[in-house]
Amino acid sequence: MNVEALYHRHKQNWAFIYEQNVVYLRLRTMKNDVESVQVCYGDKYNWYKTEQKADMYKLLSDALYDYWEVQVQPIFGRLSYRFLLHAGDQSLYYAERWCKEYAAEYDFGNFEYPYAHESDRITPPAWVKDAVLYQIFPDRFANGDHANDPVQTEQWEATSTKLNFFGGDLRGVLDRLDYLTRLGITCIYFTPLFQAETNHKYDTADYYNIDRQFGDNELLKKLVDECHQRGIRVLLDIVFNHSGHAFPPFVDVMKNKRLSPYADWFIWRDEWNKQSDAPAYETFGYEANLPKFNTSNSELIEYLVNIAVFWLKTCDIDGFRLDVANEIDHRFWRTFRDSVKAIKPDVYLVGEMMHDAMAWLQGDQLDAVMDYPVRYSAIQFFAARRIDGKEFADTVSAQMVAYPLQVVEASFQLLGSHDTARMLTLCQGNTEQLKQAVLFQFTYYGAPCIYYGDEIGMSGGDDPDNRRCMIWDEDRQDSQLFEFYQQMIVLRKQYSALRYGGYRFLHAEAGDHKIAYERWDDSEHFIVAMNVSEQAAALPVSVKDTNADGHWVDVWSGEVLIAKAGMLAMELPAFGYRLLRRHTTHNTVHNSRKGA
Repeated sequence: MNVEALYHRHKQNWAFIYEQNVVYLRLRTMKNDVESVQVCYGDKYNWYKTEQKADMYKLLSDALYDYWEVQVQPIFGRLSYRFLLHAGDQSLYYAERWCKEYAAEYDFGNFEYPYAHESDRITPPAWVKDAVLYQIFPDRFANGDHANDPVQTEQWEATSTKLNFFGGDLRGVLDRLDYLTRLGITCIYFTPLFQAETNHKYDTADYYNIDRQFGDNELLKKLVDECHQRGIRVLLDIVFNHSGHAFPPFVDVMKNKRLSPYADWFIWRDEWNKQSDAPAYETFGYEANLPKFNTSNSELIEYLVNIAVFWLKTCDIDGFRLDVANEIDHRFWRTFRDSVKAIKPDVYLVGEMMHDAMAWLQGDQLDAVMDYPVRYSAIQFFAARRIDGKEFADTVSAQMVAYPLQVVEASFQLLGSHDTARMLTLCQGNTEQLKQAVLFQFTYYGAPCIYYGDEIGMSGGDDPDNRRCMIWDEDRQDSQLFEFYQQMIVLRKQYSALRYGGYRFLHAEAGDHKIAYERWDDSEHFIVAMNVSEQAAALPVSVKDTNADGHWVDVWSGEVLIAKAGMLAMELPAFGYRLLRRHTTHNTVHNSRKGA
């Protein structure tokens, strides 16, 4: 056995409470190196009388490792444990402080989950894993009130630039709620609405007032109330990493320099430039109009936290998308979370991060992050076709085990946004490729988010081309694509197995652009199969390990496929896909994590 590949630590994504009093344990081993694993666990104060063994199951694999999982329930809340690995004739014990063929006496050197406190359980809002989000860039979605149009507002069909305005507003969103309801979305995510100078509004000048071009605070409250009546929640985008240069405290600092009472609200590179006495301040990136906040300042912390409190109390907002969240200190996020959760416990706090975010996702700061790693894999596989099925499965699997299960279930799943080229453009206009990516998005963990207009076939390259105005002329909309999105939303809402439960790849091979994976829970079982290539192909899928021989029904065509001798054979056209539901006369109950 490759001992150097073994890895486990208590807490984080390796040992966590998912259900009350149930601890999920994970172990990493070298890929295909270990045949079976058991966990030996008990109470550290009475090890010999309480020691038990439980078989672990192989949860997922990536390019290098296998990941094993098991759920155990501590008798008295305390958990002492070590792992017993088997490969051929070899057995090996692995603990926190030793690794050898024979177990140490007593529980010496074991791993410990000291106590399974319910308050330590990571609890993202339950509603998120059932949600379907829709992102709106307000200036470009719908213009419902020309009286508040900015000066020199462009015609709706004009070319989008970084500087121009088109007059989209909250009245326009109100006018189009029937459209969003017909699509089936359950949550709107707005990019910033607050007073600012740019069309994107990430340069906040006034956090307490809606920008005049969008309406006012009362109009937002009316919109949120109407959304809630329709079962639609609302997320606001708030920027706490930086302000805009028109933010009054920053204006005061620029005027009064070190004498300003707000001087310590910002971060200075060289304190004060001695030659000009002008501040040399930190910014977001290299953008001079976006001065970075010093979120270790106690007065600023109170000011920023009260912004979120204000909007929760004023408009009953359901969550916040937090811009550049990883560049803000952990102490701030802990204070922020405690304050807003005290007002609305199920408020959703999702951060913009593009790398490993475990340090922010331990239940004391954010609920989830935008899943950019999975988005990147989806683009490379479905759109660019630069990676094969094996690499796609490996990268997605690695991301699935990077966080506790409940965090993965609450992740923000996107294919495109105001920061990225549109997915249809990345697919070079091939709507079948786009549908494959959407099929994956809606049958994967987390809350799928639709970037406005993707559902009707809008295209666009990088910013600002990706921020074109919404197409409302039905003759120019792709109605078949819209219906596909509708169907995926209906299916996701109808079957819990497509939202959470088990997930496992059944086919993902090197040099092959076909994939198949299964989703299941205690009542339903699905297989998703896709051929991401320009040639039709046969795809035989082994179902012998799923205990799922029998009849499978294509949810779109109604065609029945019969598994024989543990194999399910299917034909897929170029860029073809299937969503197969197991047909059974009775429910087959099985562990929702292990498999059927």
